[in-house]
Amino acid sequence: MRVLFLSVSDALGGSEIALVDMISALRRVRPSWAIGLVLPGKGPLLRRAEEAGADCTMLALPESLARVGEFASSTSRWPLIAHATLAARLLPVAAALPGYVRRLRRVVRGFRPDIVHTNGLKAHVLGARGSGGAKVVWHMHEYVGDRAVTRSLLSAHAGRAAAILANSSSVADDVRRTLPHAVAPEIVYNAVDLDAFAPAGEVEDLDARAGWKPAAAPVVRVGLLGTFARWKGHETFLRAVAALPPSLPVRAYVIGEPLYTTTGSQYDLAELERLAVALNVRDRVGFTGFLRAAPAMRALDVVVHASTRPEPFGLVIAEAMACGRAVITSAAGGSAELVTPDVDALTHAPGDAAGLAKQIARLAGDHDLRRRLGDAAHKAARIKFDPDRLARELAVVYERVA
Repeated sequence: MRVLFLSVSDALGGSEIALVDMISALRRVRPSWAIGLVLPGKGPLLRRAEEAGADCTMLALPESLARVGEFASSTSRWPLIAHATLAARLLPVAAALPGYVRRLRRVVRGFRPDIVHTNGLKAHVLGARGSGGAKVVWHMHEYVGDRAVTRSLLSAHAGRAAAILANSSSVADDVRRTLPHAVAPEIVYNAVDLDAFAPAGEVEDLDARAGWKPAAAPVVRVGLLGTFARWKGHETFLRAVAALPPSLPVRAYVIGEPLYTTTGSQYDLAELERLAVALNVRDRVGFTGFLRAAPAMRALDVVVHASTRPEPFGLVIAEAMACGRAVITSAAGGSAELVTPDVDALTHAPGDAAGLAKQIARLAGDHDLRRRLGDAAHKAARIKFDPDRLARELAVVYERVA
């Protein structure tokens, strides 16, 4: 079997990390298979994919295609203006697309894949156009229901997808609603590197990274990890910290940075720092920049997931559970499928800063509860997020459609 993955990002967001985990696990479960990856540049995905065993080929995306995105227009306060702006951005994309597809077809012919596995909404359309005679498998990591242009493009190309994978039941439901003429989606949960995300291991010095002196007395460290995408809940997190009693010994951390090139989809650091100042929590919230996830999580007593929109999956949740951390998660979409409330995590309603503050305070004041939730989360993660389970499920799909 020859499997060629297609990614339109060379960064390391959740879907790209999931892609690396897929490649690594397939190498173990099907060591004789040829596995390739087409990606747009020399970003951090390249090194990680090569280490996982992929034969990587760089194929640069046209700048207009790399930067265009629909999230900002779908959430704008001025939708007519946003949609007009999006339409203007699509004109150079239309001009650049045929040339990219021709180059992609040459790469695909050179690899001779049985399967082209596309990772990302843009990749699904590009893979459908440039796959040659290979079977195309779309891996849906995102919702498309509120993205009119994307939904139209995927509908037009859905007939070329031999299989559609969804990383949660929530995403599968969205696919069924928005792409009713496509093949039925199959649910394949993402995996986590259980060795890398073990409870024991390297621990990051978050205070040093945030430019703080060591705490003079014991504190409970609470952190939000992730890209600065606007729907990841950074404002909710900062408002929750502002609502905590000043006497509560909590240090909070924002761990991450802007990641993607899509216009209008994320905060920048200065914007979040200004919000922290406005909320009078700048001395209580440290901004660390990008850190490796596992050492950062081990330094935390509580990992917060605060997405304000339904999360397709929630890789940070799975990773934190594997690390044996106490987790508070936004209970909507795929993230709600990953946990059992009050057994292996606590939950709050999306965007509810007061509810999140209540759960942070509950954990900050109860060491035994943090330990109980962390132990249960670790046990659940080793079953739910086993990489070899993911590889076996992928192999079944590939062998069937090929």
